[in-house]
Amino acid sequence: MHIDPEQVPAKTGTVYPEPFKARLAGRSKRRLGDAAGLKNFGVNWVALEPGAMSALRHWHQRQDEFIYVLTGEVVLITNAGEQVLKAGMAAGFPAGEANGHHLVNRSAALATYLEVGDRTPDDQVTYPDDDLVAAAGDAGWIFFHKDGQPYSSSMSSV
Repeated sequence: MHIDPEQVPAKTGTVYPEPFKARLAGRSKRRLGDAAGLKNFGVNWVALEPGAMSALRHWHQRQDEFIYVLTGEVVLITNAGEQVLKAGMAAGFPAGEANGHHLVNRSAALATYLEVGDRTPDDQVTYPDDDLVAAAGDAGWIFFHKDGQPYSSSMSSV
């Protein structure tokens, strides 16, 4: 199926509960995998404005992730530190590897990248820098504090 990424609606915002939502300002996603009807993995074309981040630093228990930088440059932040990724560079994050990661656009220009992840059910996401854990449910993500207490209005569809 042919897809023109420019014709796929850009979605802004995040499924994170308050007080984390504001930290994702400046990020937009075009869900290319959904537009193609993919069932087993997702593909997003993500744009980060200067100063924006891809997500809170996190890692998945059951789902693999892969990113490929299309334009501009981003800073990949992991447990090992920081690394600049420029157009044409990629990174992967195997499921179950407790290596919190995210991307930050510290440049003065828009950066874009492809984000690919599988859709393995019953995933759990750990956010090492924040009081946040997410569990995938049938209706979307459910967010909890690290002590197990749910965030109010914590269920969000992806």
